[in-house]
Amino acid sequence: MLANVQKVEQGYIARFERHFPYTVEQVWAWLTDNDKLKRWFTELRVVELRKGGIITFDMGDGTFEELEITAYTEQSVLEYTWGKDKVRFELSPLSEGCQLNLIEQITIMTDHTAKDLAGWHVCLDVIKLLLDGSTTLSREEEWKHWYAEYKVLIALYQ
Repeated sequence: MLANVQKVEQGYIARFERHFPYTVEQVWAWLTDNDKLKRWFTELRVVELRKGGIITFDMGDGTFEELEITAYTEQSVLEYTWGKDKVRFELSPLSEGCQLNLIEQITIMTDHTAKDLAGWHVCLDVIKLLLDGSTTLSREEEWKHWYAEYKVLIALYQ
């Protein structure tokens, strides 16, 4: 399912909702433990896990961008800067697993927005596969598919 995108006063909100048949603690570890994090988003590393802490993004050219953690509640909320935008993960327990919401606050829609949304979409799918003990997903092929879908969606807002 595509992210739900809404126009808001300060820009746009893209909201991904996923149900996982795993505990909050199990899913949280994939968002915050560097050994697990690198398996679904190789460029990210948690440096200091707290509000005001830092996550680094490896730009692939020997430089790193620092992403500030702007909201943090253990096992519940992780939010950090994403360029001029913000990315927020929210976890809540359900009777059979947990709910993961990924919310991206987007200041301005650009040609890159569909790429980011397709990337987040695939990342969430990969987290689920990793939790299931599988890695049989062609990330590139999946990204191409979802990128085409998000280009159509984003065109509605540009």
